[in-house]
Amino acid sequence: MSQKSAQTASQQKDLKAMPRLPLPMRMADFQRRGFRLDRPASRAILEQHAHSFLTGFNLAALHWRDRHEVLAGVPDPERGFAYEGAAMFASQLDLCTAGRARAVEKLLAGPGDRYIHLIHVGAGWTLAPMRLPLPRLPRAPLMRWLALDGAGFGETFFGGLPALRRRARRPVSDRWAATVAGSGRALWFVESADVDGIAAVIDDQPPAARPHLWSGVGLACGYAGAADGDEIDRLATLAAGHLPYLRQGVTFAVGARARSGIVPPHTEEVCRRLLGTDVHTVHRWTTETSRDLESSPHLAAYLEWKSRLRALVADPR
Repeated sequence: MSQKSAQTASQQKDLKAMPRLPLPMRMADFQRRGFRLDRPASRAILEQHAHSFLTGFNLAALHWRDRHEVLAGVPDPERGFAYEGAAMFASQLDLCTAGRARAVEKLLAGPGDRYIHLIHVGAGWTLAPMRLPLPRLPRAPLMRWLALDGAGFGETFFGGLPALRRRARRPVSDRWAATVAGSGRALWFVESADVDGIAAVIDDQPPAARPHLWSGVGLACGYAGAADGDEIDRLATLAAGHLPYLRQGVTFAVGARARSGIVPPHTEEVCRRLLGTDVHTVHRWTTETSRDLESSPHLAAYLEWKSRLRALVADPR
């Protein structure tokens, strides 16, 4: 048997070893999750994003060999969420095969490179909660820490406000801070993008957790949308002293959308209202502040990237 044939046989064996049952769409239902139900328009938008995540997982599970082709069929604005779900499957495949499948790395290849942020976040749904090694890939060492955001998001999405409160009250550390930001991103979904409800939840958390929660809120607002112009403006008032963290989260959202080449109108509006500039400029900020950090696999570099962006956007107007 040739080396190539042996590799193909090994890959087929790895795929057979991985359970590939589709995730039910009811997992995204806000009523089942115990989320806010009194904002039907926002709920519909955010539930669609959650459906896209589950769709991405299921497409990857059932059509792994044609992953990029089937994911290309997801509508443009939703494709990032689908890649995030596909990355959750890929990380599970890597876990089941002790890394032999190199599934996360393969998902990042080709068209997946445009969704590098979302793929690392999705991998974190599986790896980070168990404190397993996070993806450490040659193409994006700095991005690996976005997996902690994914862990915090998944923890709160499935566990609701009790899970967020438990996370916010854990001992403070750099890893904790990066995970709490993910909990803040999930809070946007839990509260169906109600900015006053979000602020009330954050104000009830320990002071050390509040800035990182606001960072996650900014990311969710910029990437997922579901808030109108007045609500976006009100976020800046509610964040108060944590406004640089909120804005830093928005820069991450803008950077991820811009890299994909698909920037929906709500991202442009959040960028304009909270950062006072255009998407192209903010994308340049995210790349310039990370250029000398990109090759570092250390959490300190990721936190330094966030710190530089906070300093840059403290008063962008």
